[in-house]
Amino acid sequence: MVDLFTQQRHTELCEEIHRHNRLYYNQDQQEITDAEYDDLFRELQKIEKAFPELVTPDSPSQKIGAPATEKFAPSTHALPMLSLKNAKNAKEFHDFDTSLRKTFLARSEDLEYACEMKLDGVAIELTYEQGQLVKASTRGDGFVGEDITENIRTITDTPHTLTAPHPELLDVRGEIYIDLADFQTLNRAQEDAGDKTFANPRNAAAGSLRQLDAKITAQRPLKIFCYGVARMQGIEVSSQIEMLQLLRRLGLRVNLEETTSALGADEVIDVYQQIRQRRDTLSFEIDGVVIKVNEITLQEELGMVSRSPRWAIALKFPPRQEQTIVEDIGLQVGRTGAITPVAHLKPVTVSGVTVSRASLQ
Repeated sequence: MVDLFTQQRHTELCEEIHRHNRLYYNQDQQEITDAEYDDLFRELQKIEKAFPELVTPDSPSQKIGAPATEKFAPSTHALPMLSLKNAKNAKEFHDFDTSLRKTFLARSEDLEYACEMKLDGVAIELTYEQGQLVKASTRGDGFVGEDITENIRTITDTPHTLTAPHPELLDVRGEIYIDLADFQTLNRAQEDAGDKTFANPRNAAAGSLRQLDAKITAQRPLKIFCYGVARMQGIEVSSQIEMLQLLRRLGLRVNLEETTSALGADEVIDVYQQIRQRRDTLSFEIDGVVIKVNEITLQEELGMVSRSPRWAIALKFPPRQEQTIVEDIGLQVGRTGAITPVAHLKPVTVSGVTVSRASLQ
């Protein structure tokens, strides 16, 4: 039976996570770091695992992203744009690997994985019919996003026509981002014009994509890396890496040079460590490594869970740390009456987010 404190904490977590989702996905704002968000989400999942009766269709654990705004026409995804489950260290990835092999596939031999850099950008979907770009949309809540076709057409990295031979129908998923150097140039231009600067490249990319005037989007240094497909008719591939090679042949931009195959969990961790060491030398922001079962037939056999594919996981980097000064400690009373001590900090930027408050719970 669920005690009153747990019920209250579950309600507060749901409200807080929903609020951060709206800020992040709809308002291109971020009040907490990704690591702090992940901690909130893990706490919610832990409570719901212990007390399944608390799970409702409206729980953040059952949802993806945030509902689309009314700024743009709605665009329904033919297949849901799911999110990824996270692992925060090598042990959690080993547990994930063991679960796939022994629980779901009943096999002892190592799995081959495709390891891709996890860009810190904005997820979008491009739909091509007979090789022609006909629609582009944001993730939204995973089922319905925003139609941003005209804005996407302004990005030079995005082909309007695919190279033949191409699939009859193709839904390709990708990440829109801004290089770090271009981000600095953009912020200087914003400052010179007396306009608001952006907190980080991800927010700049999201704000640029969701302009009502496509001419403004065209002026922003947006780029794309494509990483997956949903529907694909007329061509078949046997692996994730082969699929990326196909996308490149079609004229789509992929990060193929930074994608590595790895046999077994130990090799995956080696690749992860190598990428982590190079993180600060890259021209764009990444916050981890996406690891996918490489073989498409095994992906299909493993299938999906409520909000993510079972065959993929994001192995996140440890959160960046900064030192600052605690200026005061106060008490925050939640809607349910629960009291949480909060540290008021001298503002400090961590991973592009300005942090001025921190829960001491």
